[in-house]
Order: sequence, then structure tokens, then C-alpha cells
Amino acid sequence: MRPTVISMRRLGVVVAWASLLVASGCVPHHSVATPAPAPERIVARPRPVVALPPDIPWHLHKTRGAGISGYANTTSIAPGDPVSLYVSTSAATFRVAVFRMGWYDGAEGRLVTRTQATVGVLQPAAVIEAPTNTVTAPWFPSLTLHTGTWAPGDYLLRLDASDGSQSYVPLTVRGPTARGRVVLVSPVTTWQAYNRWGCCNLYAGGNGTFATRSRAVSFDRPYEAEHGAGEFLDRELPVLSEAERLHLRLDYVTSIDLEQDPQLLDGATAVISMGHDEYWSPAMRTAVTTARDAGTNLAFLGANAMFRRIRFDATAAGPDRLEIDYKVAAEDPLRYTDPSAVTSDWPDWPDPEPESNVIGASYNCFNRVRTDGVVADPKSPLFRGTGVVAGTHLPGLIGPETDRFLGGPDQPGAVDVLMHSPFPCPPSGLSIDADTTYYTASSGAGVFDSGTLSWVCALGQTCATPQTSAVVQRVTDNLLRLFAYAPASTS
Repeated sequence: MRPTVISMRRLGVVVAWASLLVASGCVPHHSVATPAPAPERIVARPRPVVALPPDIPWHLHKTRGAGISGYANTTSIAPGDPVSLYVSTSAATFRVAVFRMGWYDGAEGRLVTRTQATVGVLQPAAVIEAPTNTVTAPWFPSLTLHTGTWAPGDYLLRLDASDGSQSYVPLTVRGPTARGRVVLVSPVTTWQAYNRWGCCNLYAGGNGTFATRSRAVSFDRPYEAEHGAGEFLDRELPVLSEAERLHLRLDYVTSIDLEQDPQLLDGATAVISMGHDEYWSPAMRTAVTTARDAGTNLAFLGANAMFRRIRFDATAAGPDRLEIDYKVAAEDPLRYTDPSAVTSDWPDWPDPEPESNVIGASYNCFNRVRTDGVVADPKSPLFRGTGVVAGTHLPGLIGPETDRFLGGPDQPGAVDVLMHSPFPCPPSGLSIDADTTYYTASSGAGVFDSGTLSWVCALGQTCATPQTSAVVQRVTDNLLRLFAYAPASTS
């Protein structure tokens, strides 16, 4: 059944902000059918403090050879905290080039510092620990980075071996406070859940089967994907770059920070879940829900968010370095003693709390296709300046994972369906519509769900048509600007 589209009513705050932005020239009017004006040439506010040549590229130029890989002892730090790096290479030496990622006049990254050469060591092979099939890299620290001059932001530490091979280690530097800022969340728990380095992840073991999967995954190992960057390049960097291009007041955290600090989001204007953000602990969910109920806007720029329930434990490297998810409640040893901590999916027994209670929509399905997004409510302020009308198709925007609006008595507010798009769900192949949604919480906070995993790569112009990317960029800009200042009430 096609869900009822509930029009946004009494748009006082939204229209006021949108009118102000248009009047100030921040949101220029243009139709997606005509070439958009060039983006503002705005350099992100945090600038590197170390004077270095501006022409050193952050991209990898060689990933083969003897090889090099590494990981850090933490996913994030406060400014000035030291960082230990664990690096394995058969090359004689290696150096670390530290890049702060973001806008930088379109360059997306700038060198902050570069270490002297460190002697390379080929570290021990991966260890698989029973009974959870947890993979760890039992390495010793190779060097410590001193970060006293690093500005808050998201970083890639590029490992450059003397034989020419390269890889990345991601790291976030938090700001001193989230108050009055848009908080960008790096979903490292999802990156780790899919990480196959050393054999296994939370989906498959060494023989590729679900039965031999890991029941717990460790951050004490490199990421296999994106040459060590996890999912940073494809599913985070486009949002990070766009937010800094808009010169917003930003803070930067990881999903583990949400676990560790209940007051982390106090006073934040918005929390932005960047890309694929599937794995959430109860403390992570409580932090975001509490923020929403205090007036903090939420945006989920992906699909399948907040679907897997996890818990954490410590490793030898520190607290919250082990991510536990049995997926099947009957396998979890806590199923009888602590039902709220059992790592079944959030909508499932023994303590069901559907993700739609926070996001507004529910997980739909996965299919290795991309279909058109179909505009349902072009009058939404988020579509301002796009030129879309009801029924406009946006090729390539929907998939490969999607959400849908189901409604029901537990929905968190009056949900506006912005896009309602046919999407074939296996195994039947029947079309089960995917939805892009927006609702206003009782606190006045706005909550946006893109409902498609392709939102960020469309923003980055790597997986959709130019027309689709132009609309996604404008909607994202409207959303970020609106969310940056106050609760984005539409009621």
C-alpha cells in the first residue's frame, strides 16, 4: 500500500530560514535542467598550522609492492592527545603523511605534517580467537604521533613505505565542544562490522559462510576496504567536504565517542550520520535520542541505519575496542541474564525497539541495483532551488540498500514522504517502495532520512547522473544550512 504523504504544515521556521538564505544569496535559485553556478570558493575554517608545500597530494599513487598496513590505538582523540600507530611492512623504512580532510578549495585534503623515516618491521600474522572468531593483529606500536598542532577534523594518515607501497589509517580529532555546532559522525562501528582483514567479519568467516562469521570484531587490526580507509572515501568524504564548503560551525566525532560520552552532544544544533551507519549500541542510540528530544536536529544520509544492536568490550589496546554482535539472539550468552544487551537486531526479540522510532522509516531491503528516485513532495523546503516537480525522476539514486515508511501507532511524529520510489526487493523481485522522509519531533527538532545508501556517492558525483547529483547537492545544502542554526520544526 502506498503510504500517505503528510504535507508539512505551518512552515514558519523553515520558510523563514529558507527565505533568509535565499535573500542573502546563500541558496541561489537555479533549475537542475540548466547548469548550476559554480560553488562558493570557501576554505574550511580549520586550517593546517604547519607550513608545508601545498602541492603534496593526499591520494595513494601506489598500493602494491611489499605492502604496508596499519591501525591506530584509537578511532578519535581530543586535540593534543598522542596517537600510537601499529604498522607492518617488509619495506626497509616508512613515513607517515598526515592529511586533514575536508573542502580546501575543492582539494578535499591538505598535508598537516610528515614524520621522519621509521624502520619498517614485518609484524606477526593475524590471530583468530575462539569461540567468537575474532581477528586481531597482535602487533607492537611502531611510533607515536604528537598532535598538539592538529585542528579538529577528520584525518587520513597515509603510510608511505620506502618501496613505494602505501595505505591509510583514518583518525578523527574532536573539537572542545559540540555546543552550537553541526556534529559529523564517522560510523566506524559499521566499517569494522564489514572489515574482512585477516579473514572474518560479522557476516562471513574464512570459508565465506554465515556460520563461521565473527561474533565479535576488533579495532586492533587494519581496515581492508579502501586500502585501510574503511568506508571513509566513498561514504563519508563527500558529506565532510560539502559541510566544510558551506563554512558551517562543525564538530567531528566517531560512533564510539557516542558510546563513551553521554554529554557529547549537549547543545549541538544537529547530528549528521554520514553514509552507512548500521551498527548501534544502546548507549549510542540513547545519546542521539536524548539530543533529538532536547532540540538537536538529526540527519541520516544513508539507509539501514540503527538496525544492528551491538555492545562493546575492552581489548589489550584499550576500552571499547571490541564490537560484539551475535546477530542471532539464541547464540548470545546474555539472552537470559540481560535482554536489553542481547545483540539481536533492534526490531527483534528479546527487547524490540524498531529503528523507525528514531529515524522515522524502517529498513527495507538490499539489492545490487540502483533505480530512480521519484519526488513525492516537491513543496518541501529541502527541494527549494532544485526545480523538481511531483513525479520527477532522479536516475540512479535509490539502492543498493533502502528504507521505507511503514506508519503505525509508534511513529515518532507526522512523517512527510519526500520521495516515494519503486525498488525491487529479493527474493521475490517485487517492488517494495523506498522512501525519503522527514518528521518533526516533539522538541521541534527535524529528522531527515535519505532512505538510500547511494545518497553520499550521488553527492560525490560517483554513482548517479549529473542531474541527480545536482539535486542531491542542493537538498543536502538546504538541509545542512537549515539544521545548523536551530531546531528545524515544520509544525
